Amino acid sequence: MSKTTTGTPTDGAATAPDDLGAAGSQLSTAPLESSATPPGMGVVGWARWFWRQLTSMRVALLLLLLLALGAIPGSLIPQSGTDATKVADFRDAHATLAAVYDRLGLFHVYSSVWFSAIYILLFVSLIGCIVPRTWQFVGQLRGRPPGAPKRLTRLPAYTTWRTDASPEQVREAALALLKKRRFRAHPVGDAVAAEKGYLREVGNLAFHIALIVMLTAFAWGQLFKSEGNKLVVEGDGFSNTLISYDDFKSGNLFGTDDLVPFSFVLDKFTGTYELTGPNKGTPRTYQAAVTYSEGAYGKERRTTVKVNEPLEIGDSKVYLTAHGYAPVVTVKDGKGNVVFHNAVPLLPLDSNVTSSGVVKVMDGYKNPQGVSEQLGIQAFFLPTYGGGSVVSSQFPAMLNPVLNLAPYYGDLGVDSGIPQSVYQLDKTHMKYFKDAKKQQLRQNLKPGETMTLPNGAGSITYDGTKEWANFQVTQQPGSGWALAGATAAIFGLAGSLFIQRRRVWVRATRGADGVTVVEMGGLGRSESAKLPEELGDLAGTLYDQAPGAPEPDDPSESPDTPAVPAEGAEKK
Repeated sequence: MSKTTTGTPTDGAATAPDDLGAAGSQLSTAPLESSATPPGMGVVGWARWFWRQLTSMRVALLLLLLLALGAIPGSLIPQSGTDATKVADFRDAHATLAAVYDRLGLFHVYSSVWFSAIYILLFVSLIGCIVPRTWQFVGQLRGRPPGAPKRLTRLPAYTTWRTDASPEQVREAALALLKKRRFRAHPVGDAVAAEKGYLREVGNLAFHIALIVMLTAFAWGQLFKSEGNKLVVEGDGFSNTLISYDDFKSGNLFGTDDLVPFSFVLDKFTGTYELTGPNKGTPRTYQAAVTYSEGAYGKERRTTVKVNEPLEIGDSKVYLTAHGYAPVVTVKDGKGNVVFHNAVPLLPLDSNVTSSGVVKVMDGYKNPQGVSEQLGIQAFFLPTYGGGSVVSSQFPAMLNPVLNLAPYYGDLGVDSGIPQSVYQLDKTHMKYFKDAKKQQLRQNLKPGETMTLPNGAGSITYDGTKEWANFQVTQQPGSGWALAGATAAIFGLAGSLFIQRRRVWVRATRGADGVTVVEMGGLGRSESAKLPEELGDLAGTLYDQAPGAPEPDDPSESPDTPAVPAEGAEKK
């Protein structure tokens, strides 16, 4: 009767691939680990040792960890390239600590010397590791699976039986079977050698190449990126030039010539909100209707920009990021001359869009004595006024709009050369107007109402409200490559984890009694239960084509009795 065993070497010990000669070699493209002891071979020897250490996978993983750790302070500490105001506030609040941060480059982590050094070393390490492995893998693809080892019993998965079929018939059947199962197979001497699972190495190399693509895309994006914000009131427009932005920041290699030429006009902003229920005040519709054109003489087109649905023009994306109200205010002097008429954007203070800001009349105004002065009007806008003395809105939509004004006169300080925010009022050289009770003049106005300044100083009229939208214009080159690299990395990692590279050998030789002895062995890169199962399945299929022959030393078997696999054999 035939004898069949699977899953355990007959000598009782699992054998490492290194003990199997050529049969166990090159199951992966991983380079051999070099000795940790540096050679005493002079400069060349030290350079070669350093290069081997740098291009090892261990060092690449260490550099990747250092890169991740280095990004932590960039997330926790304010960065000068992102928010210079927060950096200045941090310096004022922590003078000693800020000096330490300056020495370590923690206010500009991603452009610091140490972060760039880690980044570049990681590049070199990955490239130095991948290139030789790729060439080695190409050589393996161009070659053939190695011949069978002398003792198949040393393999982790092994099976054998005797058959009356000739060795040539067994080998031909095994070759056809293995090719049908998508093995790369060819006859070598008295055996058939086959290999499968090359996609594991493909996935492994694809994962590391994808990492390089991602790192390159991120670096390219940081160097050539741009990001600017612009607040636009309904009816006003924007042209993509540097001076048109409210704030703008870019990468070190970005130039103004890289700005995509386009312009747009905000036709109308539409915002609707939940009126009742637990989500009261939550936006339902939040969109901006714009008319845009590309280039200096481009055709005008209309579109709608929504949250997370930007307008894409060339390499630029225009995002809708914020919304607010801009009351239209008309200021006249004591003689009735209009000295100011414009929509004044106010900044939201809460979720109900209670807004504040300043109306600054810098030129053209004269007091009742005919002396030129400047006016500063502190303004609070309440889209839905709930009554009482509380300056707060009850709902974000304009259900009962009220404009609360507190006028001042004097010197705004805009001519001093010191920059100041258009949304804040410097009251150092300003005086407030007084009402009949000698208190500060403050008044709530509804659309169409007018505040009269005392002593013939003029008037302020609330003519209505426009809405404004804030747009963020970004250029992020390399984002498509980064996405492609991330996708390839996921698929490559999945392939390297779930595909097993393995080899199978089928040896058929004529025994001393003239009966063919069939041996099958399997070897994988790592221990896995799937390899013995697969070998058992292949053996069962091949057994059907070359059935077992009776053992010569078994008198209970007659020549006419069909041979079957012994207990424990996997048969299809």
